[in-house]
Amino acid sequence: MTGEEFADRFLVYSDSFYRVALYILESDADAKDAVQEMYVRLWKARDTLSAVKNPKSYGIVMVRNLCLDKLRSSSYRNTELLRTDMMSEETPYEDISGKERFREVAKAISGLPERERTVLLMKVFDGLTYDEISERTGMSNLTLRVLLSNARRKIRKLKIV
Repeated sequence: MTGEEFADRFLVYSDSFYRVALYILESDADAKDAVQEMYVRLWKARDTLSAVKNPKSYGIVMVRNLCLDKLRSSSYRNTELLRTDMMSEETPYEDISGKERFREVAKAISGLPERERTVLLMKVFDGLTYDEISERTGMSNLTLRVLLSNARRKIRKLKIV
């Protein structure tokens, strides 16, 4: 694949790729890095890209996977924690208030029905996809979505979050 063909097939979607990365990473610089990394990988594999039928979908899946890999990496999490710590100027009162809020949320979660609590913990805290949760619990994706929605609604109703 020539550079011109590559540009015609993949570069035209750079804005879409960037928006997906920004949505996942919530950082402009990290999103741009992820898109750039995706383009580097695509360019290195340009000889095999002629078989790709939908370049936009292919690129979106690729950038999503790169973003998820970045989020899972311990170095990224450590950088985010450091960035958050540096930016937060909490007073001791706010720190105590945050701990109290955490206790209230934990209490609310423990008060949920077992199925809702299980799905919420697997989705939010374990970071599992609906398919992974479905495999582990034997419930359909639709059931999981309803249970998760109900759990979140009940917690919001308590005005903790």
